[in-house]
Amino acid sequence: MLGTHGIPIVFFVYMAADVWLRNQRRTEHVLLSLISVCYLLMFAEEYVRNQVPVEHSPLLSSMWLSSAGILIPGIGLHFLVKLTRLETRMPRWLYPYIFYLPVPFVIANIATEGQWISAQQFTASGMWNLPVYNSGYYIAMTVSIANNVLYLLVLAVAKSKSSHSEQQKIYNQLFAGIVIAIVWHVLFGYINYGDRLPPYPYLYSGIVWCYFLRQTMRKHDFLNLYDKRFEKLFNMHPDVILLISRDRGIKHANPGALQLFDSLQLDFAAFYGLLDKALTQQIQAGRTIERYETEIRHRDKRIVLLASVDYVLADNELHALLVFRDITAQKESEEEIRFLAYHDPLTRLPNRRYFHEKLDEALQEAAACEESLALLLVDLDQLKLINDTFGHLAGDEALRAAAHILQETVGGAGFAARMGGDEFVLFVRRTADKPSLEELIKELQTRFAEYISKYGALPAGLSVGAARFPEDGKDGQALINLADQAMFEMKRSHASRAASV
Repeated sequence: MLGTHGIPIVFFVYMAADVWLRNQRRTEHVLLSLISVCYLLMFAEEYVRNQVPVEHSPLLSSMWLSSAGILIPGIGLHFLVKLTRLETRMPRWLYPYIFYLPVPFVIANIATEGQWISAQQFTASGMWNLPVYNSGYYIAMTVSIANNVLYLLVLAVAKSKSSHSEQQKIYNQLFAGIVIAIVWHVLFGYINYGDRLPPYPYLYSGIVWCYFLRQTMRKHDFLNLYDKRFEKLFNMHPDVILLISRDRGIKHANPGALQLFDSLQLDFAAFYGLLDKALTQQIQAGRTIERYETEIRHRDKRIVLLASVDYVLADNELHALLVFRDITAQKESEEEIRFLAYHDPLTRLPNRRYFHEKLDEALQEAAACEESLALLLVDLDQLKLINDTFGHLAGDEALRAAAHILQETVGGAGFAARMGGDEFVLFVRRTADKPSLEELIKELQTRFAEYISKYGALPAGLSVGAARFPEDGKDGQALINLADQAMFEMKRSHASRAASV
């Protein structure tokens, strides 16, 4: 008796506890645990019934065994519909209430003391109290088999609508388990084997069904949010890892993701909305993505992420697994390297190489449009005096100030650069005449004089030489040479004036 009923009882206790502890809040886990409990109650009833005198068998069978058995079809069907997400296609007035229909039958069964579906006559034979099969018993057996066929239809519909191979494998295994359970019901439910087998041997089909379910759970990580073996790795990984459902609801986020959301002061929905449309469209289309570079801007923050996306089953529902690696520092470093290849690190102005490229383009454009262009060479007078008197930091600040003045004055009409040392160069498009050019030079000198005045009566300023295209030259080097001569003359004039003072 302990072998025929004790072992199944222990099995269903383990099955119910294992599934329920995986996730106590999900409907699928609760329903499967209830199925295991119902089978547990049925085997427990049979153990008790065969321990007491045979005259107690009708009451125990009708009140205990039959009541638990009536509940299993509704709970099982509810479990499969919920598992396959077919409940989303059912009207709200029907789901989940239709699966409660067996409850009135339980009440009716208890009220009639099992006259409808339970055997009422029992005989003692050997170690068993065997039922005398009646019409109610055979009706109940036929209904049970028909219900199992309905299980198959649910799985077939779900499989036809699934495009994920892993999900289809799960449905195939569950389908095979139900088919074997149906065959078991037919062989051991309709045929009376007397005392050669325990009473109601069809009950053991529950073990067959739960065994297949257990194997599916182990093989496909079925009915589990994510594999517990990788939970620590998931939480320790520095990258941002997100598990999201089809409706873009967040299922799980690792600490790296929570830290990113906190730094941006965003929740997941707002974060997802900041991703570029090309990426979100690919996710919605279910496409696998590898090392996709995307950028998020929020308030004054800019974050560059490398995205990889794949798809996994979690609780038998397809989820997108998003992994984001923060490459902002690496990207900024690469951008800085590219920037410094064409710019001066102190003033952040373009360097000599970049200026010549832009000057050649501007001259070609001016020639094609028959427009004028002015080129100016600028020298910061007495930079050494500033360094010697106020220190090199003051000299660097003066260079940055001159660069800012040049860039701001020219604006979008031209291009300014640092040639090296204390020399700058710039060109201005569409300069109308010499008076306008002289006014521009005066503005540069006046603004720098205002800046340098904070050091007192320091003989520092800007010496500027200019040349115009096409009047003074038609190529860049010719213009630079002419502007250099003019600048040298102004610089010598400033030096003579300073010496006389």
